[in-house]
Amino acid sequence: MSSSPLTPARAVWLVARRELNTRVRSKSFVISTLVIIALIGAYVGLIYFISQSNSKSTVGLTGQASAVAEQLKATAKGFGEQVDTVEVPDAADGEKQLKDGAIDVLVSGAPGSLRVLVKNSLNDAVRGSLDEVVRQQALDAQLAQAQTGLDPAQVRRTLAEARVQVDKIEPEDPERGQRLGIAIGLTALLYMSLMIFGMAVAQGVVEEKSSRVVELLLSTVRPWQLLAGKVAGIGLAGLLQMSVITAVALTAATSTDQLTLPGGQITGTLVTGVLWYLAGFFTFGTLFAASAALVARQEEVGSVVQPVMMAAVLPAVLTFLMLPRSPDSTLLQVLSMIPPFAPIIMPARIAMDVAAGWEIAVSVVLTVAGLFAFIRLAGRIYSSAVLRTGGRVKLRDALKSA
Repeated sequence: MSSSPLTPARAVWLVARRELNTRVRSKSFVISTLVIIALIGAYVGLIYFISQSNSKSTVGLTGQASAVAEQLKATAKGFGEQVDTVEVPDAADGEKQLKDGAIDVLVSGAPGSLRVLVKNSLNDAVRGSLDEVVRQQALDAQLAQAQTGLDPAQVRRTLAEARVQVDKIEPEDPERGQRLGIAIGLTALLYMSLMIFGMAVAQGVVEEKSSRVVELLLSTVRPWQLLAGKVAGIGLAGLLQMSVITAVALTAATSTDQLTLPGGQITGTLVTGVLWYLAGFFTFGTLFAASAALVARQEEVGSVVQPVMMAAVLPAVLTFLMLPRSPDSTLLQVLSMIPPFAPIIMPARIAMDVAAGWEIAVSVVLTVAGLFAFIRLAGRIYSSAVLRTGGRVKLRDALKSA
């Protein structure tokens, strides 16, 4: 740094650039990025392999439909699907078994006009198999009338119209699974980045404090400038890693047709995710730094930042557990508007398209207000405690002398 007076903005930028360059060029950054990318690639490959491999479905047959059991099994093999059939006493019992998960599909009706009931979706291979059974039944019926003469056009129309009628107990949102995947993936990346790079902020503060480097730095810049620059630089390193990982994951998912959402919808979700990441990292990063400033040894970092870590763990765990089952639950709705939980929960709710406009607006306002409050609090603690050596500084003492 130059000995000439620095403007506050330039001082923050110089510190941020130093932190960014240090993190990005480190072996740990490169290795962790490559490992995560490899894991994502392996996961996507596994999902693709499973989706392409033979699966198994249990089909309940009731009434006249029981006559097609063997034909259905044989036809399904041609579609790469293993089908087990069970006889169901009546439609009411079959619907109950569907809801309980005992069977995947309930088939009723005459062999030539089968009706299908599913809980929320029908396997493409099973649908194709049932359609083929109905077409074969229709063809057999036409051939049985061969003695009266066949109209080729009528035969073609009959076969073209021969398909099963499918009803659903709980109609499925066709995009829900993909939106849920994006929401969970986004939450995992946000949480992982906050933890990894938040701890990097804390360890960096203690390292500079224990080696007395901070005393040299503070002879040139003010404490708040050092704090802001450190958090910004390490946060940008985290954003860079998250962007690379996201790009690889999206490329893998789209190339294997596991992600087919419109590009505009994906882009909008990612842009909001970046904005929430920045708000979340500045909130948690400053709190990590302030907490770490209270101690002077690396061995004490884990215990002193425990409350901050729990504030990030709680919303992440709740999101992982509750979002797949009840994304519009009151608990997630409320917590997604309260800092510091909002930057972790709200992006997932936005990705799932369950967050109302007013909820997003309230969340943004409270998060920005909370961000300034947390930064001010962290700045006071950091300024007071970072130059104190020796034992652990009590939080109350740091606030009193600030």
